[in-house]
Amino acid sequence: MQTDLKDKTEQKEKETDISVLVLYNDDVNSFEHVIACLVGICGHSSHQAEQCAMIVHNSGKCKVKSGGLDEMIKMAERLIDNDLTVEVV
Repeated sequence: MQTDLKDKTEQKEKETDISVLVLYNDDVNSFEHVIACLVGICGHSSHQAEQCAMIVHNSGKCKVKSGGLDEMIKMAERLIDNDLTVEVV
């Protein structure tokens, strides 16, 4: 009985796991390019993308999106294809 509860608890924890897509600052990409990628790939509004670009510029990194692991990996791959530096955590 206790094993069933443990298994159900572990399954529920996996279902609620949220992954985060982190964008890092670089000296290569322009603000315009970063903003366009965040809008086109992550679905940000232009205002939200501008804010993220400023946070990245000033802080070195910014959590730009959260969601399921598969979705975050797909977005990360597309951002990397556009020469951005990202990580899924």
